[in-house]
Amino acid sequence: MVYQLVFKRASYILPVWKLTANNMPSLQDQLLKAGLVDKNKANKVKKEKQKKNKAKRKGGGETDDQIKQAARLEQAKKVERDRELNRQRLAEANQKAEQAQVRQLVQMNRVDREAGDIPYSFVDQGKVRNIYVTEQLQKQLSLGRLAVVTVSQGRDRIYELVPSGVAEKIAQRHEQAVVHISVADDSQPDEEDPYAEFQIPDDLMW
Repeated sequence: MVYQLVFKRASYILPVWKLTANNMPSLQDQLLKAGLVDKNKANKVKKEKQKKNKAKRKGGGETDDQIKQAARLEQAKKVERDRELNRQRLAEANQKAEQAQVRQLVQMNRVDREAGDIPYSFVDQGKVRNIYVTEQLQKQLSLGRLAVVTVSQGRDRIYELVPSGVAEKIAQRHEQAVVHISVADDSQPDEEDPYAEFQIPDDLMW
């Protein structure tokens, strides 16, 4: 493409340059060559333009730093969110494992009370509850040799009897699962305790 530049000043017509787009000099150079612009003033304008370009590049660098800093902050927040999520998942996993151990302990060591016809009262969650036991079980409960524990079954709370030693193991995993246990009277002999040699496994599978 060919450009023709014609400059008029009064009745004076400047020569015409035929230039291509690739080698066309700047407008300032053309005006200087034509004598229409003062050289000192042109240099001053050029320096001002260079200062503006430099300031613009510097401002762009600061913007890049701000973007990088914002990205680092966002990454740090993401890492913290991931850590908190992992802590919650670990806590939930531990809770489920403890509940599974409690259920296994109860299932393995529950004392049969199907023949019970005597009401035995205790308090759970601020309310008086009753289960039916035999006379022998009632005695063992009063001596602290048996304990009342609870396991959840859906929305219901199921009550079972387990030996006091098992109840201690359950309390180590989930204290609220042990609902009632009487304080044993140390002055009374334990020769008749049918659960004195009860074996409590330390390793559970669930």
